[in-house]
Amino acid sequence: MTKSTYLRSKLVRHIAAVVFAAATLSAAFFGLRTYGSLLLLRSAYETGAPMTSSIRAWMTLGYVATTFRTSDAALIERLGLAPGTDPNASLKSLGEQAGVSPSAYARRVQRAIADLMPDAPLDPKNGNSSWLGNINDAVLTALLVYGYPVLGLILFFGALGFPLPDGVATTVAGSLASQGRLDWFWAAATTVAASVFGDAAGYGLGRFLSQKILERYGRLLGYTPTRRARVQSLFDRWGSLTVFITRTFMSYLSSVASLLAGMSRYRLSKFLAIALVGRLIWTAAYLGLGYGIGSDWQAATSFLTNLSVLLLLLVLLVASGAVASGKFISSPES
Repeated sequence: MTKSTYLRSKLVRHIAAVVFAAATLSAAFFGLRTYGSLLLLRSAYETGAPMTSSIRAWMTLGYVATTFRTSDAALIERLGLAPGTDPNASLKSLGEQAGVSPSAYARRVQRAIADLMPDAPLDPKNGNSSWLGNINDAVLTALLVYGYPVLGLILFFGALGFPLPDGVATTVAGSLASQGRLDWFWAAATTVAASVFGDAAGYGLGRFLSQKILERYGRLLGYTPTRRARVQSLFDRWGSLTVFITRTFMSYLSSVASLLAGMSRYRLSKFLAIALVGRLIWTAAYLGLGYGIGSDWQAATSFLTNLSVLLLLLVLLVASGAVASGKFISSPES
C-alpha cells in the first residue's frame, strides 16, 4: 500500500470513529425509545385498549380527549384532577406535578381512556400512519386470500435476495396465527422451510454460476460489490459464524452470503445446518412479535418503527466499529 493510500485509509478510519460515536449515541437514544414504546404497548394491551399505545407524554389532555372521542371534563375527572385543570396541559407536566415519570403518567392516562371508552378505535384523522401500515395492506391481503403458499413464496424469494418484505410477511403471519386464521405450527414450518430452500437455491447459484454472470446479473439478488466485500470480510473474520449471523442479526445479507458460500465450495451439509438454526431463531422472533401484536397493527407502529431504526443503527455501529478499529487497514509498507 502506498503512503497516500494509507493516509486516505487513516482518514476513513477517523471518519468511521466519528460515525461509530454518533451511532452509539443514536442507538442509546432509540434503545430507550424502543423500551418506552414497548412499555406503553404492553400497558395498552393490559388495559384492554391496544390503540391507547399511541398516547405519549408530550400530548395534552385536550388532544388525548379529542383523539379518543371523549370530553375534556370526563378525562380530567377520571384522572382525579381538579375540575379547573387546563386541557392544554401536557401529560409530562401533569406527571411532574403528580411526582411520577412522564411514561408512568402516560400509562395512567391509558387506563383512564380504557375505562371511559373501552371499545373506542383510534380516529384515523388523528391517528399516526407509517411505512408499516402501507406495506402491510398488500401483504396482509395476499396472506388472507392465499395463506401459506404466499407466505412460502415471499420467504423463498426473499431468501434468494429479491426485495420482498419477508420480515413483515412473517410478522403478519404471526398476527394471523394469534387470530386463529393461520395455524402457528404450519406458519412456522412454512417460513423456516421456504427460507432454508431459498438459502439452498442461493448456494446452488453461487456454486454453478460463473463470477462473470453474478457480477452482471447479481444485483437482482442483492449481489453488489459493496455487499460482496462486506460479507467476504465477515467470512474472513468469523468463518462459519457468518452463515448464522446473516440468517439472524444481519439477514439482509443472507443472499450474498449464500452465493459466496457456494462459490467457495463451502460444505453444503454444514451450510444448511447452520442456516437452519439461524432461520429457526429468526422465525421465532418475527412470528412471536406478530403473535404478540395480534390484530392491532396500528397500536404497534411506534414500537416497530423504533425497533427497526435501532436495529439499523446497531448494524451501522458494528460496521463503523470494524472500520474504526483499523483491522482492515494495512501499514504503508505492506
